[in-house]
Amino acid sequence: SHRDRLVGASAAVAELRRLSAQVADKAVTVLITGPSGAGKEVVARSLHDLSSRRDAPFVPINCGAIPRELLESELFGHERGAFTGAISSRAGRFELAEGGTLFLDEIGDMPLEMQVKILRVIQERTFERVGSDKTRSADVRIIAATHRNLEAMIEAGQFREDLYYRINVFPLNVPALAARPEDIPHLIRSLSKQLETEGLGRLRLAKSAMRSLCAHSWPGNIRELANLLERLVIMYPDTVLGFADLPENYRYGDDGWRPEVAEQEGPLAPALATAGLPVLPATGVDMKEYLQDIEREWIAQALNLHAGVVSKAALHLGLRRTTLIEKMRKLGIQS
Repeated sequence: SHRDRLVGASAAVAELRRLSAQVADKAVTVLITGPSGAGKEVVARSLHDLSSRRDAPFVPINCGAIPRELLESELFGHERGAFTGAISSRAGRFELAEGGTLFLDEIGDMPLEMQVKILRVIQERTFERVGSDKTRSADVRIIAATHRNLEAMIEAGQFREDLYYRINVFPLNVPALAARPEDIPHLIRSLSKQLETEGLGRLRLAKSAMRSLCAHSWPGNIRELANLLERLVIMYPDTVLGFADLPENYRYGDDGWRPEVAEQEGPLAPALATAGLPVLPATGVDMKEYLQDIEREWIAQALNLHAGVVSKAALHLGLRRTTLIEKMRKLGIQS
């Protein structure tokens, strides 16, 4: 599915694809680093899909999301009666991933006493369930990920150095979205397709909205982008979304220029800005495209306002109905 693909055309993504293809079929442990929400699990899944283990399970576990007292049984499984509440025996993630890939997400959040046990499995390729002395073999490929600085954690005594060298055989870094803004339109298209496939509706953005989203710094990375698009498609199903429809903190100057820089753009800038008119950018502009964006924007808003009734929208815009229909056809707008 679209969620499980590395999307983008930037040099950073091309490099990530190249390195992933190189290491996917090697048995080595890969450590994926990068900020939260940047798509580390997507990279892990693509490594699994490119490997000879692709037909066996890909099993993710977030080491930071599971209470430490449950983490051991979650990873290794347990026998009935191994601890209070263990009413039946249960396989852990290592068994579930047999023959496939185990993805240890946020390994930097793993307690030290658990790190020792993981190190042992990596070295000896065996483990025991909690409450059992039967040794089981672990035929799994381990991929780990973290948003933390593990080297600093080693210095602080919070992460085992020996484990770090074991998992950091082949490091892959997933860059923050702010470092690859040219990928944002590709991601928006891919995530929108995914939302449509999931039956949430069709999301279409006017160029002004797309430009504004490309100007945002995305501290929450792809996760933040995916959440925003999901919210927008629920709020505005099957309409062309304009700049004004974006939540306020995602609006960057109506014409893609931040409003606060308007002052330096030209002698008329302050007067125009106060009149609420867009300022002519000093660097030049594609006027035809810009005016088309405004047309698309206003037509979409008028149609929204009048529940898709073309004659009412035309009246509101001061156009003849036939003229509006022609413009809609040209701009690819459905009522």
